[in-house]
Amino acid sequence: MAKKSPSVHRAALLTSAVAVLGLLTACGGSGDGAAAGSPKTLPGTAAPATGGRSTDAASASASASDGAPGKATATASQAESTTAADTTGGRCHTSELRASVGRNDPGAGQENFPVVLTNKSSRTCTVRGYPGAAFVDASGRQLGPDPKRSSGSPTTVTLAPGKSAWAGMTFSNPEVSGAHPATPASLLVTPPDERDHLTVTWKGGPVPVSGNASSVFLTVFSPGTGP
Repeated sequence: MAKKSPSVHRAALLTSAVAVLGLLTACGGSGDGAAAGSPKTLPGTAAPATGGRSTDAASASASASDGAPGKATATASQAESTTAADTTGGRCHTSELRASVGRNDPGAGQENFPVVLTNKSSRTCTVRGYPGAAFVDASGRQLGPDPKRSSGSPTTVTLAPGKSAWAGMTFSNPEVSGAHPATPASLLVTPPDERDHLTVTWKGGPVPVSGNASSVFLTVFSPGTGP
């Protein structure tokens, strides 16, 4: 029997080892390859979210109406609060008011008129402070200087629908004071903290527009339609 050389024997052993290793690699690779290359579905994993906000809103609505009475009550309370906030509170805007001038109450050479604002809206609102006012002629040109403010402490007057607040407007009778007179066509009245005015037809006769004692004075608003 011929003896194999040591080099040939080592080559044979190496070839056998490589074959066995390849076989083991092929068997293990099929399992690991599938795990790495294919997506796994894990228990409890949610599907990708699409339109999450609408889904959440729908779920919340379902919870509020289907077995969550506490949430349904809270939702109803919030809706009622929102409605209440829309119908009460906040200052009165010009569009919500009607202006008028009350009857003159003269005395000691002074003319005294109440300037009245009435809440014509369906909500409760407030007025606070002084009105703006200006006498104008038929073409809209202002007659006389801007009125001045009499001293006073402004208070907030709450006006329910249909209720009124008044501010006093006082000036010296031109025939008594000697001031130059003019008869306005209208009185423009601007509610506190507003920019738009209301127009009232003036029926109070001549007013002082220049010269000494031509100033017109306004007081703060008080509840009601006059003193």
